[in-house]
Amino acid sequence: MYGVGILKGLGVTFKHFFATYIEDLKYLGRGITKKSDFQNRQQIDSRGIYTVQYPEEKLAVPERFRFIPFLVTEDADHPERPGEDWCTSCGICAKVCPPQCIWIVRGEDPVTKRPIPQPEAFFIDIDICMNCGYCAEYCPFDAIKMDHDYELADYDRTGDHIFDKKALSKPFSYWVNIAPTTALEEATDRGGWEHSDVIKDMRKQGKTATPVTTPWEDIRSEWTAAAAGGATAVAQAPVAVAEDVDEAEQAARLARRMEALARKRARDAQLGITE
Repeated sequence: MYGVGILKGLGVTFKHFFATYIEDLKYLGRGITKKSDFQNRQQIDSRGIYTVQYPEEKLAVPERFRFIPFLVTEDADHPERPGEDWCTSCGICAKVCPPQCIWIVRGEDPVTKRPIPQPEAFFIDIDICMNCGYCAEYCPFDAIKMDHDYELADYDRTGDHIFDKKALSKPFSYWVNIAPTTALEEATDRGGWEHSDVIKDMRKQGKTATPVTTPWEDIRSEWTAAAAGGATAVAQAPVAVAEDVDEAEQAARLARRMEALARKRARDAQLGITE
């Protein structure tokens, strides 16, 4: 009667102990490197006990994982707004930040000196940031998101742990890659994959934003083909008038793209940012 509980506990321990070696035979010679392997090891019904051999092996973080915020920018191959910021420097993120680790300088027109909806400078002290996600939650333009990169250890706190706009900026495709479900939900709420202001302008012009039913990968493929001068996804119509319309639309889109690139280069030169 006495000691039965101890024996039962030891039995469970030895069961898991031996199951560990049996389970490790599945990954013999290659280690646990695939994302599916980590998902299997993290299931409730996984067998054995194990230690993740970090940094060679890393656990897959969930999509809702929160770490240092980053700023969303348009992709470099965007047909009309390459590299443009989603941030309008409204300052809401800085106001709601509990530890007050966000500092923004609103941009201004170099000629008229009037404010423009683009940040001239954006800083986040990542050592003060508490990763709460309030900035991303309250941003009305979906311009700031929580990153998954948690390997930020460094010997120089003052020089390397105060992230500027260049260090914080990442393309929209990066956000879709690390959080596809959340990105799709946000795009559905906005009414399209584009920035909310772009969608509003398109509606005023009587245009329709790219529907969220179109996969983001297909949209990027079309952009890449157009930027490289390749064939578009839509077959050319045999009617000459339709061809002229397509050529005119492509020319207008190319002109808008070149104007956006010129604005970006001028702004980067003003801030001393080099590629």
